[in-house]
Amino acid sequence: MNTFSGLLDILFPRRCVFCSHILKSGEESVCRQCADSLPYTSGGAVHRSGDYFEDCVVPLRYEDKVRKSLHRFKFKGASNYADCYGAILASCIREHLEGRYDLISWVPLSPGRMRARGYDQAMLLACAAALELDSVAVETLRKDVEAEAQSTMGGKDQRKANISGAYSAADHELIAEKRILLIDDIVTTGSTLSECAKTLLLAGADSVVCAALAGA
Repeated sequence: MNTFSGLLDILFPRRCVFCSHILKSGEESVCRQCADSLPYTSGGAVHRSGDYFEDCVVPLRYEDKVRKSLHRFKFKGASNYADCYGAILASCIREHLEGRYDLISWVPLSPGRMRARGYDQAMLLACAAALELDSVAVETLRKDVEAEAQSTMGGKDQRKANISGAYSAADHELIAEKRILLIDDIVTTGSTLSECAKTLLLAGADSVVCAALAGA
């Protein structure tokens, strides 16, 4: 370790993505305690269903420290979490979706929310996961409607109505006859992924599979 990096570690110590505790020597992004206790999914809980997409896989349950971590990622400027998240998500994709997609993409933010937040967290996650998978993430969708945040909606029917018609295809030629892997940060009812998958299929995609870091 050189003097400069050592000074940075003293002034700005690296912290665990999930619990925010200072990382010890040899720990990268996640402390050993969190690495051993994260709420990983298993069996059928890995897979989530919805309309228009064939499968959705999630490596983590959206609870406790995972929920708090994702809140920091989305709303508190912790965009640097993307690399750690991407590695976790890529491992799940590799195990459950390998060979089932041609393109990797993401669920986009609306322009207004992008300006307010300063970054698109799903795009960062998709890019990080794609890098781990020796691929790249490409834009296939745009969000044209400034809908209310899905987290403020009640049940599945409200969520579906809230985003109906909110997305459009960004590039029909890119999408045509492709199997698309669509990435988001969190899946709850699956309404957002279903709307995006429908939009991609109507634009000529052959099929859609999905992945999210955490599932409610």
